Amino acid sequence: MIVSVASGKGGTGKTTVTASLAAVWDGSVVAVDLDVEEPNLHLFLHPAYQGRETAHMTVPMVDESRCTHCGACSDLCQFKAISVLSNIILTFPEMCHGCGGCIAVCAEKAISPGRRELGEISWGEAGKAGFLMGRLRIGEAMSPPLMRQVKAKLNRMIVSRGGDGVIDAPPGVSCPAVNAVMDSDVIILVTEPTPFGFYDFKLAWEAFTPLGIPMGAVVNRAGLGDDSIYKFCKDKRVPVLAEIPYDRAIAEAYARGRIIAEESSELKGAFVSLLKKIRNLVKQPGTREAAHA
Repeated sequence: MIVSVASGKGGTGKTTVTASLAAVWDGSVVAVDLDVEEPNLHLFLHPAYQGRETAHMTVPMVDESRCTHCGACSDLCQFKAISVLSNIILTFPEMCHGCGGCIAVCAEKAISPGRRELGEISWGEAGKAGFLMGRLRIGEAMSPPLMRQVKAKLNRMIVSRGGDGVIDAPPGVSCPAVNAVMDSDVIILVTEPTPFGFYDFKLAWEAFTPLGIPMGAVVNRAGLGDDSIYKFCKDKRVPVLAEIPYDRAIAEAYARGRIIAEESSELKGAFVSLLKKIRNLVKQPGTREAAHA
């Protein structure tokens, strides 16, 4: 089972929920930070790193002695990462999305695969949980290619050690967020009962619903704001799986980089209950198909 913890905006408590779920998981689990532009799950789980590797992406390299400047590669590339201007061919590696289409369509075999650095992938152990994270290279504009490599590493780790994965997804509803959750078995949307929280929660629900993946909500800072979130969830049949109280002690624990599920027996019980509800949500027959209807 792969659980993605997502949110319509930053600051809702997504990483707090991910870290606590990893801490109470009733079996083997890999905790993954897919917020590769700004990873911070490690600040709570304090992993012992076992390995690191540099991640690269395929980009075109042109042998100009073989190029006939036919323009087939330029016509194919919708991102204009390769362009033919008369008898000049130019490549722009930072704009390349790594599809390899230009290499495939070149009849003269003038284009070969090169590579550019995307960032770093790190892994290790955090207590009883495995740990995995990606960190985007400074100046790199595209995070999805690195995220896909992190997810491939997650699949290999799950095969080797068994168990599940819990993903701390990037906030928002843009391409990185969708890329993070699209292969999950369930999506947990973390929100807060404020006007901004409610607005961005609706955006997340609208963005992720077409994926047909079961969704549940966790309301952080419960007791703050109004009941708009609850009314929306009831109307859209999104189960509210847990509430985290609006409590100064929780905020202080977060500020110290502590896992809130370990702060009290009540909070631990809340996250144990959340995990059980997540498993039950995944088990519901026809849930994914119903979301497509």
